[in-house]
Amino acid sequence: MPKFCANLTMLWNEIDFLDRFAKAAEAGFKGVEYLFPYPYEKEALVERLATHGLTQVLHNLPAGDWAKGERGIACLPGREGEFQDGIALGIDYAKALGTKAVNCLVGITPKDVPAQTVHETLVKNLKFAAAELKKAGIPFVVEAINTRDIPGFHLHNTKQTLAVLDEVGADDIFFQYDIYHMQIMEGDLTPTLRANAARIRHIQLADNPGRNEPGTGEINYPFLFKAIDEIGYDGWIGAEYKPKTTTDEGLGWFAPYKG
Repeated sequence: MPKFCANLTMLWNEIDFLDRFAKAAEAGFKGVEYLFPYPYEKEALVERLATHGLTQVLHNLPAGDWAKGERGIACLPGREGEFQDGIALGIDYAKALGTKAVNCLVGITPKDVPAQTVHETLVKNLKFAAAELKKAGIPFVVEAINTRDIPGFHLHNTKQTLAVLDEVGADDIFFQYDIYHMQIMEGDLTPTLRANAARIRHIQLADNPGRNEPGTGEINYPFLFKAIDEIGYDGWIGAEYKPKTTTDEGLGWFAPYKG
């Protein structure tokens, strides 16, 4: 049976972030993920995880100036030093929290920069990150994101992302497969999951259209969950969706899967 973690950036966001850990545990989730831990003291996050018996499943590396629209800096020439500093910070938090995997948002393709330069910058940065995370014993994942929600996002489909990971050539860098993003960009969800199961370390979900909870859109999630079990995926699936009404009212999809 799939194991699900609650994305605390998206769920229960009508209450204070640190109070969402309790809500996740009360709802039956055993793990949590969120975009960034960095605005909070490590000790406060560790205390919430321990108090509520939760596993820290995933968080992202620092991704530049989010408020100004940056969505990662790994593909941005001239930002290599900042990227490397972000890896050190990400590792520091991951060690403290016991994070099971750290994700890299690579960023929006910069304008007026030769494509080869962008590509070489990305590969070099990912090689550095993979080596540092391997030394720290922390699995490293890279995500593709649809270009409707984030126009210009540099990695936006499975084939392209896996080709970059092949070029990086590290044995401990994996694909974070987001069902919602890949439904928009390429569809063919079950065959893609089956074909690439060995390279996928983390999965996230939301329905489409709307990015709401499973059961509100076109994706047949009971079928997909069964297929994910059949391919032998034993990692976490992050509930990274926008509740259609409230989080609690929309958790009916999760009831059959509570451990």
